[in-house]
Amino acid sequence: MPLSVSHEKSGISVRRRDGTTVALDPSHASDCDYAFVSHAHIDHMHRKGKGRSKARLIVSKETSLLAGARGYNIEGQEVQDGFMLVDTGHILGSRGLLIGDNEVYYTGDLSIRERAFMKPAKMPHAKTLIIESTFGRPGYKFPEVKEVTHRTNKVISEMYNMGVPVILMGYALGKAQLLTKMFGHWDPVYLHDSVAKMNSVYSGLGIDLKDAMSHIEAEERGLLSKNKPWIMISPLMSGRSTFVQEMKRKYGVVTVGFSGWALDMGYRYRMGLDYAFPMSDHCDYSELVQAVKSCAPDKVYTFHGFAEEFAESLKKMGFDAEPVERNNHNGGKKEERKRMATTMSLDSFS
Repeated sequence: MPLSVSHEKSGISVRRRDGTTVALDPSHASDCDYAFVSHAHIDHMHRKGKGRSKARLIVSKETSLLAGARGYNIEGQEVQDGFMLVDTGHILGSRGLLIGDNEVYYTGDLSIRERAFMKPAKMPHAKTLIIESTFGRPGYKFPEVKEVTHRTNKVISEMYNMGVPVILMGYALGKAQLLTKMFGHWDPVYLHDSVAKMNSVYSGLGIDLKDAMSHIEAEERGLLSKNKPWIMISPLMSGRSTFVQEMKRKYGVVTVGFSGWALDMGYRYRMGLDYAFPMSDHCDYSELVQAVKSCAPDKVYTFHGFAEEFAESLKKMGFDAEPVERNNHNGGKKEERKRMATTMSLDSFS
C-alpha cells in the first residue's frame, strides 16, 4: 500500500504503507490508529466530545501539562513504536512527529531561531515533509531578536523617564513567557492573570522566569498607582479592548505588541497599539526555505497560512511540493477555512 497524505474533516492525516493511520493535530476526535498533538495552542487541540476515539495519543509531557492548565485533557505517550518526537522550537513542549524510518516528518508549528530560553529547531531528514507555511511568502523577513529587544528597551526607557507604565503584549502561551524573560530586568514587573498562570507552569517545568505579581493582586493592593512606572506582560489584544482602555484611563499606559504580523502595513493601527514590533514564534519565509533544504525531502506538503504560495516557491526551487489541502477528497477545504478563522483569532499573533 503506498503512503498517502490527505486532508480529512478533522485535519491532516497520514496513511502509512502498513495501513496504519495517523491524525496530525486533529480538530476533533479521530478514527485513526494514532493521533498526534504538536503543542498546547488552542488551534492545535480539541476537547473530548461525546464520541470516543480509538486513537492512541502521542504528545509531549510539557504539552499535556500546559493543555491541562488551559482546561484541556490531553493525555498520551511521548514514546510509541515507529514514531519519534522532535523539538520544533515554537513554544515549550512543541514537537514535530517523525513517522517510521524517516518516512514522514510533520513539523506542527516551527521556529529555527533562538529566542531567550527557546532553542532553534533542528530538522531531521525525511522522504516526505509536511511543513507549516504561516509566513510562507517572500515579504515576511523578521528582524533579529536583538534588534527587537533593543528597540523595545528604548521605548521602555523613554516611558520610564516620563513616569509612564508600559504593557508588553504577546500571545499568553509562548510569547508572553519570552517577554517575561527578555524584559524581566525592568522593575517592577506585573503579569496579566492569564500570563501568570502559564508562567507558573513554565517555572514548574524548569524555565527560570522572574517571580512577578499578577495584575489583579497588584491592583487590589493599589500598587499600579503607587509604583508607577512599571511594565506588565499581557496577552495580545486590541487597544480598543475594555482591559486596555481601562488601563489607559487609570494609569496612562503605553502598549507594545509583538507579532510576526507586525510586518504588515497598518497592523499597528488595526490593532490599536501604540507600538508594534515583528517578533514571531514561527519561521519567516527564508527560514522555512532553510528548513525544507535541511530536511532534503523527496516530497513536500505545505499547510496553514500561505500554503499555496509557499508550495509554488518551492516548486521553482526544484522541490516536488503542493499544499496538503489539494490532496483532500473529503471536504477538508471547508474545515481548514474554519480552523484558519480560529487561528487568526487566537494564534495568528504568535
